[in-house]
Amino acid sequence: MTDIVENCQRSVDISRCLQLAILLEVSAAKPGNVSFAAGFEGTCKEHFLASAIAVGPVFQEAVKRGMQIANGERDVSAAGLGELVELGVREFMEWQYGGNTILGTVMLFMPIAIAAGMSSIDESVHGEGGGIVGDLKFLRGAIKEVICNSTAMDSVHLYDAIDVAMPSGLNHAPNLSVNDPTSRQRLITENVTLYQVFDIAKDYDDICSEWVRNYPITFDEAYPYLSGQLGKVDQNSAVVNTFLKILADHPDTFIARKAGAEKAKEISVEAKKVLALGGATTVEGKAAIEKLDYNLRSAGNHYNPGTTADLTATTLSLCTLNGYRP
Repeated sequence: MTDIVENCQRSVDISRCLQLAILLEVSAAKPGNVSFAAGFEGTCKEHFLASAIAVGPVFQEAVKRGMQIANGERDVSAAGLGELVELGVREFMEWQYGGNTILGTVMLFMPIAIAAGMSSIDESVHGEGGGIVGDLKFLRGAIKEVICNSTAMDSVHLYDAIDVAMPSGLNHAPNLSVNDPTSRQRLITENVTLYQVFDIAKDYDDICSEWVRNYPITFDEAYPYLSGQLGKVDQNSAVVNTFLKILADHPDTFIARKAGAEKAKEISVEAKKVLALGGATTVEGKAAIEKLDYNLRSAGNHYNPGTTADLTATTLSLCTLNGYRP
């Protein structure tokens, strides 16, 4: 009975870490994004807050499946990664009327949730700084294992999730487009795993790239930067500067699909200039952020760095799993 209670508490705690990361991301006043400071027509902070709450039970289920894998009770190929993404999307769409709020975040978080559950249950659940996942290297390896063992049914579930969320800026993929009604049958008959689907899109979608390349932006670049920032400046400035750092180094692929690659590169150049002025930690940097925010909102949400926001949330999830608390 004690083990059952402890495992249940672990799934709750890991889910809270992931939900907290979503809340911390949307609370930061990042240029061009929905935040506590600004929103878009039809989509505002309340929709993101509701989404973060709604997806919690699905994160818990993902963690439980990860624990079953660790205990030998479930094969990693039966994690149901695509199903969990679809369930998460259906939940956050059910609980708010602001449309697609966190599809990209859920896609990035679900392998993390399963992998966190796969962390050794026998060791202390508290890592450096009181974190619930004590070894981020193990976590990263488990993420890779989960993704590489995805199935064709996972792919079908993801396509269904995209149908529910109806994200903008999808366009037509060169192969197995989600907009092609024949794609789902091809996924099954050709046995195209979710890893393979994302591999097709890795060069023009950084969420897909993170999946197939084992989260290099998150682990190798953004997490070390954000960890350093959190030790030096206030939370909002740390998150905003991390957002700007990711945007400066990686033109936002959501913008690129809607407004073109050249526009995305132009915005990255501007983000780099803002950081050079000190970002959110100096008077000059704050003025530059306000100007960038105004320019990004001038075209509605066409210049919304949505992928950068998803990557920022994912980076925050590593911080919260490793013990960071506001």
